[in-house]
Amino acid sequence: MDWYRKRTLGGILDEAAARFGKREALVFGAQRWTFAELNDETDRVAKALIALGVHAGEHVALWMTNRPEWLFLMFGVARVGGCLVPLNTRYRTDDVAYAVRQSKSTTLISLERSGPIDYQGMLAETMPSIERHTDGSLVIEGYPDLKRLVVMGNRTLPHALDWEQFMAGGLRISDTELSARKTAVDPDGRMVICYTSGTTGSPKGVVHSHRPIRNTHERAQMLGMTMHDIHMNYLPLFHLYAYAEITMAGVLVGAKQIMMDVFDAERALDLAEQEKATVLHGFEAHWLDLLNAQARKPRDIKMRIGTLPSGVESTFPIAEKVQDVFGPTVSGFGMSETWAYISCDNPSSTREQRVHASGYPMNDYEFRVVDVETGADQPDDEPGELLVRGYAIMDCYWDKPEATADAIDRDGWLHTGDMAKKRADGYLVFMGRYKDMLKVGGENVSPAEVEAYLRVMDEVRDAAVVAYPDQRLAEVPVAFVIKEPGKEITAEALLERMHGRIASFKIPRHVIFVDAYPMTSSGKIRKVELRAEARRILG
Repeated sequence: MDWYRKRTLGGILDEAAARFGKREALVFGAQRWTFAELNDETDRVAKALIALGVHAGEHVALWMTNRPEWLFLMFGVARVGGCLVPLNTRYRTDDVAYAVRQSKSTTLISLERSGPIDYQGMLAETMPSIERHTDGSLVIEGYPDLKRLVVMGNRTLPHALDWEQFMAGGLRISDTELSARKTAVDPDGRMVICYTSGTTGSPKGVVHSHRPIRNTHERAQMLGMTMHDIHMNYLPLFHLYAYAEITMAGVLVGAKQIMMDVFDAERALDLAEQEKATVLHGFEAHWLDLLNAQARKPRDIKMRIGTLPSGVESTFPIAEKVQDVFGPTVSGFGMSETWAYISCDNPSSTREQRVHASGYPMNDYEFRVVDVETGADQPDDEPGELLVRGYAIMDCYWDKPEATADAIDRDGWLHTGDMAKKRADGYLVFMGRYKDMLKVGGENVSPAEVEAYLRVMDEVRDAAVVAYPDQRLAEVPVAFVIKEPGKEITAEALLERMHGRIASFKIPRHVIFVDAYPMTSSGKIRKVELRAEARRILG
């Protein structure tokens, strides 16, 4: 697609500063930045990264809640030719250790803590020994590739830099040196690695170059986004949803974002009213909380358009109500492997299309819906597995060539593992996952990963995790556990062992003890029957 001018993530912020310099770009609490100021602060961070020793092609892991520094690093790492590895802030010790090691990140930048969550303490638990080489790089036990640590807040990790020390290093880097690094960035090089849970049980790092900038740019224009729009950003920046649809889109068109550190529906609507926000975003769980908050205390919300990924039947009642209470939303489909929205509604789509379907294919993306047994294309309105091909699907799963080959066939089709159908009007309908993935309030949860945690417990012979419907989160995990003969353990004790070790959204809400599982003739657990059994037992 060479006819589309290739851009880099760091470069689009430079362009925004030139076009929209004096317009406000970011609001966080009482702090405000124009595009020019955001660009200048990003340059300072980019210089600090160079001084720290970050080279082109290196991976920089970022474990931080939403805050301005997240944006400075998002664009700053790209400016020096690095690749950002955003870490889920709901990760716990084992989660974050795996992602940092598997990504071979050379630098880790972390928040000290957020409220009661002690991020630095969790890192210290996985880093029993930290020593410094004579050249200044670190040797960290258990992290063979990690050389540098930066902690924002009260630093206690040995030999880590605090934010002020980190930024001070950049003072010795010249504008000329930074300019040379910017110019050398390859638009086809790695921009971001997003970790997504997989049905194999081990999370996979999805690698994207700068190419998806085109996808986000075209969608922003399709949705009529301009410098007059004001986005509410309460979605976590480590997800592509906020990364692409709010931050990247805002920079491309000159829109402002009102950033919140965490999602709180009451505070979000208060800010939306105060700042006259025109664009709101969220999965069904976010919108349900916003609806309830608006019902408790009506605000004058000036929403021009909203985004609400729909198509799954459980979202229809929420999406319908949002149209009446807040205004029109557009739906769409995307996943980490394809980019955030590769199908999307046009604002002129009918209400039925915007609520009951999952958008229309974006430019230069191809969709197929195939029979999972035969691979034959399904006719309209017949469900099958969704296959996607396009210029901005992932480059690969980082350091997992076999998993990449399993996902992308010889003809370039990504096998999503998702169930979908195509309608006669050309719209896609996302119907759920053929893969055994759960979607807990917008977070992907791999049952295999949770099962693996349960199986290592001495009292557990086997574990099977399935989805159980939840009014707010869409679905939550339920674990069916077979105990080891002669050993006893309560459901409460099983779950307590998982707290603080893995993200809270991965922890099952219920444990059901069974003597055996329903099995297929080939020896696989019939999880469809377990899901039905969970509904029968739990209601």
